Amino acid sequence: MRVSTALVLLCTLGLAACAGPGTRADTAASIDEVLANPLRPQADRARDIWRHPRQTLLFFGLRSNATVIEIDPGTGWYLQVLAPLLRDKGRYIAALPPVTPEQRGATRERERLETIIASRPQVFNRIERAPFSPGKQPIVAANSVDLVLSFRSLHGWMADESAAAALRDMYNALKPGGVLGIVDHRGNPQVTQDPRAKSGYVNEAYAIRLIEAAGFKLVATAEINANARDTRDHPRGVWNLPPTLIDGDKDRDRYLAIGESDRFTMKFVKPR
Repeated sequence: MRVSTALVLLCTLGLAACAGPGTRADTAASIDEVLANPLRPQADRARDIWRHPRQTLLFFGLRSNATVIEIDPGTGWYLQVLAPLLRDKGRYIAALPPVTPEQRGATRERERLETIIASRPQVFNRIERAPFSPGKQPIVAANSVDLVLSFRSLHGWMADESAAAALRDMYNALKPGGVLGIVDHRGNPQVTQDPRAKSGYVNEAYAIRLIEAAGFKLVATAEINANARDTRDHPRGVWNLPPTLIDGDKDRDRYLAIGESDRFTMKFVKPR
């Protein structure tokens, strides 16, 4: 009787041992384990206070047995959270845009990503790769994915005028009822949106219209990644702020005091 009573109490407290695979409690415990792993780079840990990975992923409804696409994982900050989390029960698919030798910055970024993946094969050996060429080819088979995640990429698609095509490709990849989770630098609503987002900032209402035009429906917004210190009027846009600090030591302390950008966090669904 004592054992049964203790087990009920533990389950009531929401411990992972009592949570079935794919539940919110199971996923939350798995996220905590990944974030606390001593092999996770210290530089990545330092950015948790700005990116709030646990709250963000749970808000999007991530489950550890889901099939998930991350659009353009960059140098792998979220990849190093998602890939181990999904390794045993789910699928992690990195949707990678093509890069050419002429794109020096993108090439260096891709090389760094591949170095990270190769550094821990016991964790990253089940990462799947898919092409991301908006409007040119499908990312994966239609209606096959539970969740698509995009972190700070929408402004880039706006810059090269591929946002509509990119969003259609994501819509097609998702199962009916599947979720698009999107985070980006939030612009000042009092400033008319530049369609090319040259500052890197995107007005929240503009983003919603753009995404819903692709067929998605807004489910919820969150202030998880908000930063009231960001005035959103920097001379070189969002890139003045960390982690880029594009002007180097010029006004460095001021930008470090602001921190990373003010960001919207939005959850959309592909209607059934």
